[in-house]
Amino acid sequence: MSDLRMDSELSVRRRMAGLLPGSETPIVPKKSISGRALVAVVSIMTFLASLTIGAVMLVRAAANDWQSDISREVTIQVRPESGQDFEGQVERAIEIAREFPGIGEVRAYSKEESARLLEPWLGSGAALQDLPVPRVIVVRLAPGATPDLALLRKLLTERVAGASLDDHRAWMDRMRAMANTTIFGGIGLLLLMLVAMMMSVAFATRGAMAANRPIVEVLHFIGAKDSFIANQFQRRFLVLGLEGGLIGSGAAIVLFILMGLAGKWGVGLPGGEQLAMLFGTFVLGVEGYAAIVAQAGLIALVTALTSRHTVHQTLRTVE
Repeated sequence: MSDLRMDSELSVRRRMAGLLPGSETPIVPKKSISGRALVAVVSIMTFLASLTIGAVMLVRAAANDWQSDISREVTIQVRPESGQDFEGQVERAIEIAREFPGIGEVRAYSKEESARLLEPWLGSGAALQDLPVPRVIVVRLAPGATPDLALLRKLLTERVAGASLDDHRAWMDRMRAMANTTIFGGIGLLLLMLVAMMMSVAFATRGAMAANRPIVEVLHFIGAKDSFIANQFQRRFLVLGLEGGLIGSGAAIVLFILMGLAGKWGVGLPGGEQLAMLFGTFVLGVEGYAAIVAQAGLIALVTALTSRHTVHQTLRTVE
């Protein structure tokens, strides 16, 4: 029995001498194909997650701007009525709006401006002089004022034939619902990316442990604590996660900067104006860029913790 025990100890020492020669060697090699592949996966995931965060923040900012503008503006529409002086009815509606408390600015669209509003549907060559085209009056509320729009609507209905007031509440509800849907969809997409990345990290950790199984078994056999082995993997995967996170977030920041410059160059063009209305000027601001950088640190932390958990789960199977 004594000879058998000595042979076993000698075998262990030989294995350790062959696996850990000379100077101290890390359990997880710093350069490996699996490590490079994991950095690439984390970079791609971080890049996509950063794009999602940026898009959500841009849509939210644009929706807030839309709601702010629309909430400070109402529209009066005067339809032509038979037997009524149409221009007189328009002037009366303007006068009632200007005299109403809490109203800051009143502007009526001209006939030409009203016709241009219908061009996308009727075309530029349509003869609109024979059509009962309503006149639109834009009313902006005074800063900080909360006028009684219900009373204004009642006054217009009673005193002006064919007049109606639209406070754009339906549009605000739709925009709010669209913005909330985009935000929740972005959060769901981020969670899916996080789950996919955690699965990739767990798979890479198991692969690294399989590749270094002799070292892990020897350390485990001579009494090394599971926390010691897990710390080796955790530190290595923390570096890999941080490297991949910085690459992905850096690429996303560069892309958003280029998109912001392209948005400024596209000012005045039809396509550029439409994109500006949807997403603003593609400028995230300090808050947006800080969120992307913070996300890189969070991904590195999640990568390290996932690796540590995987190591502990795997070591439980080692006898």
